[in-house]
Amino acid sequence: MENTPLFWILFNLFVIGLLLLDLLVLNRRAHAVKLGEALGWSAFWITLSLGFNYLVYRTMGHQAGLEWLTGYLIEKALSVDNLFVFLLIFTYFKVPAEYQHRILFWGVLGALVLRGVFILAGGALLAKFHFLLYALGGFLVYTGGRMAFGGDGDPEIDPNNNPVVRLLSRRLPITRHLDGGRFFTKRDGLRFATPLLVVLVMIETTDVVFAADSIPAILAVSRNTFVVYTSNVFALLGLRALYFALASLMTLFHYLHYGLALILVFIGGKLLTEDILRVRFNLELPMPVSLGIVGLLLLGSVGASLLWPKQPTEPPASPD
Repeated sequence: MENTPLFWILFNLFVIGLLLLDLLVLNRRAHAVKLGEALGWSAFWITLSLGFNYLVYRTMGHQAGLEWLTGYLIEKALSVDNLFVFLLIFTYFKVPAEYQHRILFWGVLGALVLRGVFILAGGALLAKFHFLLYALGGFLVYTGGRMAFGGDGDPEIDPNNNPVVRLLSRRLPITRHLDGGRFFTKRDGLRFATPLLVVLVMIETTDVVFAADSIPAILAVSRNTFVVYTSNVFALLGLRALYFALASLMTLFHYLHYGLALILVFIGGKLLTEDILRVRFNLELPMPVSLGIVGLLLLGSVGASLLWPKQPTEPPASPD
């Protein structure tokens, strides 16, 4: 496997082909995705991702293979937070289950473009300005602390507080009613946006916030743009299937955000101290150890959630 312009073009055409196959052939008819179908697609995307990881390992070496797998796991783990917010957005707007897949398709497509820009820009800056590594490490530690101590309450979903949605509403009239799975509709000869377009805009702008956490985390694992980009792409490709597989189970993993917070703090701390450890003590944390720590933190937080399930909130007793 060669990191050449031709390979980048072929890889992106391959990804676009998979997305078009998904939207235009396999899921051409709008329908509610059942748990069995979601699990089957999740298994397909995970298998495809691990197959590509093996290809990276065989052609680029042991280190690149481990970096790819670590980046993939981090992005998958942080995606769970995305999925929870997506669920809240769909619930807030009462989006029918049969239209959620289409919205997530376009949401993932926009996220792929956005992540590509973030990764290329971030990689170029880190390669030119080494001191930015310390800023990146500090940002990850801060983000992990904010995630751990910020609580696990539901984020407020209010389109009036979203500046992009407010701009959209000023530029384009928005109807209050759906028109099938369409993003635009015509009434009395006038063009209106439907609530589905508002939902898509909210999901895209929400992903900008999550990209600000996940992209620095993966750039902290690997400086190889190819490894960072492709691991991110494969994690995003399985995001829709993962959403439908976990939509009814996400409330079970109430300790997961603590595991994610510790992962961010660990990666940020590793980034802040790696120069000192390498120069002064000739020490470097091996990638297998980093991968093991990330995996243990994930499994530990999921296991804790299952061992100590969240107790349902009891309504206050009515006075006699």
